[in-house]
Amino acid sequence: MANAFLFSALGVLVFIVTGGFFYGLYILLNPTRTAQDRLRDLSGQLEEDNNFDIISVEAPEDPNNMASRIGQLAAPSSEEEKNKQRQMLLQAGFKNRHALEIFNSVRVTMALSLPLLILPIAAGWGFNLQIALFVVFAASAGYYLPALWVQNVTNKRQRRLLAAFPDALDLLVSCVEAGLGLDAAFRRVAMEMETAAPDLAREFQIVTHEISAGVPRVEAMRHLETRTGLDEIRSLVNMLAQAERFGTSIAKGLRVHSKMTRQKRMSRAEEEAAKVSPKLTVVMILFLLPVLGAVLVGPAAIKVYETLSN
Repeated sequence: MANAFLFSALGVLVFIVTGGFFYGLYILLNPTRTAQDRLRDLSGQLEEDNNFDIISVEAPEDPNNMASRIGQLAAPSSEEEKNKQRQMLLQAGFKNRHALEIFNSVRVTMALSLPLLILPIAAGWGFNLQIALFVVFAASAGYYLPALWVQNVTNKRQRRLLAAFPDALDLLVSCVEAGLGLDAAFRRVAMEMETAAPDLAREFQIVTHEISAGVPRVEAMRHLETRTGLDEIRSLVNMLAQAERFGTSIAKGLRVHSKMTRQKRMSRAEEEAAKVSPKLTVVMILFLLPVLGAVLVGPAAIKVYETLSN
């Protein structure tokens, strides 16, 4: 009877923790949109509120949201650490205005909920040092796993952006050399890359929206650098800033930067190709050589065993 109760309690706790975790991810991945936001999208107007939330340092708080209240209590005390977390979430693609609060609330919820899974075991076996260590480990895992997951999402998104950036830069060069202004060129590239590279297209759209809203071009490009965290985009931003400051040809600078980007992509491909041989060597040593040895030595070993037995 006691075992049945413990298993039932464990199942309920697992359900609560899993449901709370995925609910937090759902809120983080699907920002709440009001009817006014949807009407603004349908009418083709600029989403000024959303864009200013992206570039603002302080995200507004929602006092009626439980996740926001928990996130406020769990948020780091230093403003520098908060800005680091905001930048990490932006680079992962989470542009919800309450992403920081939701992220911290998920961390606290998991840190408090995962140790509860061990309580039924402790009730059945008794509380000892091993159970205490498991509780500490579960709390630590619940606190740090969301950050590791966000970092993994960031790495995958940066790889997608990096893979599409040389092609987008070539299109940007073609548009500028064809006579389009830089702002119109960004808008055109975002339109052309929307299907092939939606992440990069969305970032370029945000740049054009910010410029249309009155943000200086260099500052809008700095925001792009912050949201992506890529060295290639940082180099592009520095080149455009210098071209605008000294009055040099933007088309010529873009062409040189595009050539350098293609060379970097080729170098990365050659580097990845050079890593294949060592990786295959490890696989062969672990899996192929034992099988090959068994095939070659096996018959002789059987023959020797039969001879010695007789």
